Amino acid sequence: MARKLRIEYAGAFYHVMNRGDRRERIFMDDADRQRFVDTLGEACAKTGWQVHAYVLMPNHFHWVLETPQPNLVAGMKWLLGTDTSRFIRRHKLFGHLFSGRYKSLIVDGSGSGYLKSVGDYVHLNPARGGGKRGVQADSARLVCGRGEASGGVEAGAVAGS
Repeated sequence: MARKLRIEYAGAFYHVMNRGDRRERIFMDDADRQRFVDTLGEACAKTGWQVHAYVLMPNHFHWVLETPQPNLVAGMKWLLGTDTSRFIRRHKLFGHLFSGRYKSLIVDGSGSGYLKSVGDYVHLNPARGGGKRGVQADSARLVCGRGEASGGVEAGAVAGS
């Protein structure tokens, strides 16, 4: 059975998520989280993406992402491939980092309130993690591609070890 095609169009908002292979960790420490955010900033610079919210959990991530151009697929291919290569090289591992295809759900950004609800869901994700030890969150808005911070990336929610 063929995979469903991803819907891409200029100005689309997505809730993007991916999980570690076999639900294993994709962030071993703060350096991995920072590397991922830096790589996301590079992807934003290449694609023009704007990330409105994100959370990095030990074994998965969520973003609310806006694509000014229809380039989600190409950008995610570069981002996940580049991040995987950097992770594997740093930890001297081999194989997959992420489990299968990333998920991307289109979010209605027309002002109906659904975009805010998805952002709240993303930022509250660490609290829904069952109160796991070491989970911390910062609900600041992340904006990529506008140059507010190094690499175009500001703060987001980050879950600890």
